[in-house]
Amino acid sequence: MGFDFKIIQEYLPFFFQGTLLTISLSLAGIALGTIIGLFIGLGKMQTNKWLALPFVWYINFFRGTPLFVQLLLIHFGVVPLFIDKTNAIAATIIALSLNSAAYIAEIFRAGIQSIDKGQMEASRSLGMTHVQAMRYVIIPQAVKRMIPPLGNEFIVLIKESSIAAIIAAPEIMYWSRAMQGQYYKVWEPFLSAAIIYLVLTLTLNFVLNRVERRLTTK
Repeated sequence: MGFDFKIIQEYLPFFFQGTLLTISLSLAGIALGTIIGLFIGLGKMQTNKWLALPFVWYINFFRGTPLFVQLLLIHFGVVPLFIDKTNAIAATIIALSLNSAAYIAEIFRAGIQSIDKGQMEASRSLGMTHVQAMRYVIIPQAVKRMIPPLGNEFIVLIKESSIAAIIAAPEIMYWSRAMQGQYYKVWEPFLSAAIIYLVLTLTLNFVLNRVERRLTTK
């Protein structure tokens, strides 16, 4: 069986739409995941073990269970609690955000703890509160160190968003499976999807490397 470029050309508009949705899902996931992850990371760093325990178990749950299971629970169990029927795009964003938050929380924790403790002591000696010291001194320094792992997490999200095809979110893999189901082809749909993901991740990796080099030169 020969490689049929005509069916790829036919599905190009759908792949383009799917690519835009994949990028949108990943951006939403990393943005919300960063906000939630910062809160979870700071919660885990509390000195009171009982107060830190819920945050520890949040991280344990979302890092210790498959994203596939989390997505199905959210799609069929959580989202219908708030709306009459479930929504694939909303479920995917929630699942990606909550899952990435667990990993980003550890990135924040490691980044903050990598800053010398003397920075906090110096800030407190200048009259800053603990919150002010974290906001104006510690976190800005830690962010520079966290950009590479945060970028890697974004790359991971782009690839993991492909799981949304299972619940019929029309991203890249959804249209790839639609092509495979229509024409009973294997190479054309899945190789096309692989190339799109490769272009997205290589482009993002290039941008992140440039950003990292600019930060290290400052």
